[in-house]
Amino acid sequence: MESTLITVLVPALMAFAIGIFITPAVTHFLFKYKVWKKQGGKVAMGGHEAIEFNKLKGDEETKTPRMGGIVIWLSVLLTISITFSLSSLFPDSFFENFNYLSRSQTFIPVAALLVGALIGFLNDFYDVTKGGKGLKLSLRLILITSLASILGWWFYAKLGIDSISVPFNGDLHIGIFIIPFFVLLTLALYASGVIDGIDGLSGGVFASIFGSYAGIAIIQSQYDLAAFCATVVGGILAFLWFNIPPARFWMTETGSMALTLSLATVVFMTDTLGEGNGIALLPIVGLPLIVTVLSNIIQLSYRKATGKKFFRIAPIHHHFEAIGWPSYKVTMRYWIISLICAVIGVIIATVA
Repeated sequence: MESTLITVLVPALMAFAIGIFITPAVTHFLFKYKVWKKQGGKVAMGGHEAIEFNKLKGDEETKTPRMGGIVIWLSVLLTISITFSLSSLFPDSFFENFNYLSRSQTFIPVAALLVGALIGFLNDFYDVTKGGKGLKLSLRLILITSLASILGWWFYAKLGIDSISVPFNGDLHIGIFIIPFFVLLTLALYASGVIDGIDGLSGGVFASIFGSYAGIAIIQSQYDLAAFCATVVGGILAFLWFNIPPARFWMTETGSMALTLSLATVVFMTDTLGEGNGIALLPIVGLPLIVTVLSNIIQLSYRKATGKKFFRIAPIHHHFEAIGWPSYKVTMRYWIISLICAVIGVIIATVA
């Protein structure tokens, strides 16, 4: 067990160190090219001006650089590249223990991370160069749906996944419908990326979630997958080091899309493929993400039905700010809830 923990923790520490090391260069790039919105404010879900949000956050959008998520995925990819290169240059050596790039466990999550990062980067690029208008939501949804469909087909056709694990009750076989199920799961997680709205909030939440799934993967003896999740945590913590108030930069789409798309694959990898309950554990481990999505749905539905708002602002973390909570209080309380949920998820994975 000690050697396993070392194998998982070393890449995480590498990603953290690399993230800290590359941040000055990333920061220089972001400020040199003025990677922030030139005009603050946004449009609400219903198409009207988001008055409450613009009062609360509008000015910050013209002062804080975007694309901070580069620190996360770049540190992860560099860590993977270094460990793979060292194990290839020195086979049957000490370095072999830290190469966790494997077809059976990590190719899919790494691919999802990379594609999500690139699509998100493109969106952020348009966001700062086209007057705050990134890629159209419809285009982003088409790209994500296409990617998720390919990955869902791979799970079904290549890995033989055709069922969902139900805790304490065996597997629920759904056959080829596993593909649209994975697409819906991916879209739901992508929607939760709007949690990136307060300094330090999304970083702490995602670190807890990936940390929990690292523990779940260890329980399932999927050590390569656990090392990948731990590496992502290391990258997130490096980002979080500079994202705590006052944030040096924001994660935005290039970070949140990379994390949510790769998380969808990790959730699937820790389900029936790992003889576990990865999907069923998501509502617990990812409770803050679930609440974020639900608050948007409630706000939009209630407004359509009554013409009024249910929350002062959606997502709900901005509602707490609008009613007077300091942003740091919202962030810290989300962190506490996330850690509790992460621990509960690992405990359930141990006994289920």
